[in-house]
Amino acid sequence: MTESIEGSWNNKSRLESIDIVRGLIMIIMALDHVRDFFSYTAFRPDDVTQTSVLLFFTRWITHLCAPTFIFLSGVSIYLYSKKGVDLKKTSVFLFTRGLWLIAVEILVVSFILTQGYELTLLAVIWAIGCSMILLAALVWLPRWLQIILSLTMIVGHDALPTIEKVSPENMLFAFLHNGPFFIGEPPILVAYAIVPWVGVMLLGYVVGQWFFYPSQTRDSLLLRTGIFALVLFFALRFVNLYADPLPWSVQERGGVFTVLSFLKVSKSPPSLLFLSVTLGIACILLAYAERISASAKKVLIVYGRVPLFYFVAHLAIISATSFLWTSLSFGKGVNLSFISAKDWPAEYDPNLWRAYFVWVLLVAALYFPCRWYGNYKAKSKAWWMTYL
Repeated sequence: MTESIEGSWNNKSRLESIDIVRGLIMIIMALDHVRDFFSYTAFRPDDVTQTSVLLFFTRWITHLCAPTFIFLSGVSIYLYSKKGVDLKKTSVFLFTRGLWLIAVEILVVSFILTQGYELTLLAVIWAIGCSMILLAALVWLPRWLQIILSLTMIVGHDALPTIEKVSPENMLFAFLHNGPFFIGEPPILVAYAIVPWVGVMLLGYVVGQWFFYPSQTRDSLLLRTGIFALVLFFALRFVNLYADPLPWSVQERGGVFTVLSFLKVSKSPPSLLFLSVTLGIACILLAYAERISASAKKVLIVYGRVPLFYFVAHLAIISATSFLWTSLSFGKGVNLSFISAKDWPAEYDPNLWRAYFVWVLLVAALYFPCRWYGNYKAKSKAWWMTYL
């Protein structure tokens, strides 16, 4: 498996395009997390009745991150399974790795993000962990059935009803397919449903076979798939009948905001339209990734090789520096995204330029630690390093 959240295998076997695209989306991902802590708004950034164009696209571009990352996880798992590792070992590793990631989400990531608030988050790392546990069984199925199952989960899940009030009787279904909901006391926020993301990881596992084809054939398949997915997005979005729970509409604020309404798609759970546009772009990026300049490759690969390290480190830095900033600016540390807007310090004002400035500093600051850790992990022979 690649030097990533999924594990590791020999650097010489690495396909640069995977690390290049993974590195790019991880840099983009940090922008949204910085915005949450340094420029949080009282309204959702994709609320076309209130947002600005810059704020909308600052949020929209980060939609690429979760589906691309989970898709590439599936690709990496397939590559790992073909590097002299039998299917039983792959399955066991996926199961234990999934449990480990769920523990990291609950014990580490939740603590960092909530800054001591009594709240447990089940978000993207949780979704990856659950997907790996289920994929541990799905890897035993024949390829044709894996294709059918992945497409059924991605294309068909929008036909399932959304549970408005989660109860013990319907909680299992809500975990599998529902928007964010709270359970328990102290509260647990289940931010990511399981089923659609399992479909995305399984699709990546199926597509992983393409990465053993000659590069020209592989890139052609990826490019055509990406274009097809984007055409599907525009066609389905235009008719406004299926594939997303939020139809677009003409906006009183003008044509630009009508376009934003058209582009606004549901992430939680990820609709077919959401996955079509994001995975379509991801496939096109993979097709062209190895054609970028050598210097750009070098930088992006540094981040793409160590995603779990980067993920935890960047959240820890964002959380700590935002606490310091609010303490110095407002007299007390405040987690702006976890308190009501009416309780925000009177002096606080959302500022996207502040978020962008912090984002650039953050990504730059992580470059050398990520490079050091990537080199260290590549040389390490310790079995437990595959879990870090």
